[in-house]
Amino acid sequence: MKRSALLKRFVPSAAVLLAGAALALAAADKPAGPKKVKRIAPTTRPAGPSTKPKADRPFNGKDLKGWVTKRRGSMGYWTVGTAALDKSDPRKFVVLPKGKELINARGGGVDLYSKYVHGDAIIKIEVMVPKGSNSGIYVHGEYEIQILDSYGRDKRPGAGDMGAIYGAAPPKKPKYKKPGEWSQYEIHFRAPRFDASGKKRIARAMFLKVILNGRVIHQNLRMKGPTPGGVDGKEKPKGPLMFQGNHGPVAFRNIEIIPVKWSKPPAGPKPKK
Repeated sequence: MKRSALLKRFVPSAAVLLAGAALALAAADKPAGPKKVKRIAPTTRPAGPSTKPKADRPFNGKDLKGWVTKRRGSMGYWTVGTAALDKSDPRKFVVLPKGKELINARGGGVDLYSKYVHGDAIIKIEVMVPKGSNSGIYVHGEYEIQILDSYGRDKRPGAGDMGAIYGAAPPKKPKYKKPGEWSQYEIHFRAPRFDASGKKRIARAMFLKVILNGRVIHQNLRMKGPTPGGVDGKEKPKGPLMFQGNHGPVAFRNIEIIPVKWSKPPAGPKPKK
């Protein structure tokens, strides 16, 4: 092939190659755009402090360690086991030795209170009584919430029925269980406040909320003072949990006290000096 013919065939091919190279260089000089990044969900969350308050359990479910009575040297009829209605007499308990319930096996015994003391708290307790029995929960050792066989009196509860705060208020729209069935209390309590000297009361004790078997039966109830029959009849920043044992048989289980710090209470009448 002649040289002139060869050049004629080579020139178009070279032009194509040069054009392709130019386009490649232009693409290389063009700034790169943002790349799409595939998001991967974290498998674990960063560790941090828990916001859920820890529950204290003053009853260990084994024995009466950590509890005392008003009658020094005697625990009365208090014991640990499993309570059930006596088939021959539904007003009595049969107590089996194995179990984790705190039980006053007979009436006419002594009141029992914890060495453990609390201030502001949410208190959770399950309670059971036989037919016709009577007892009480003394929050702070001084403010009694009534325990009674009030089955059938849901529509017209009185000042002494189950859930009443003794001497202060009857329960509102309670839901009562039969004798031998467990009832659940959840008590939101705000302790009385005192001045810097610790002597002068500047705010009353309050039941911010009391829930019985899923129903709110008290709300924002201020106490004028202690109710009768408490540990010593004195108001204080911290007090024990007391169970009445000098009336009738009663059983308790799943006792939890969650320490909290309530802020300023709702507006209401100022305490008397």
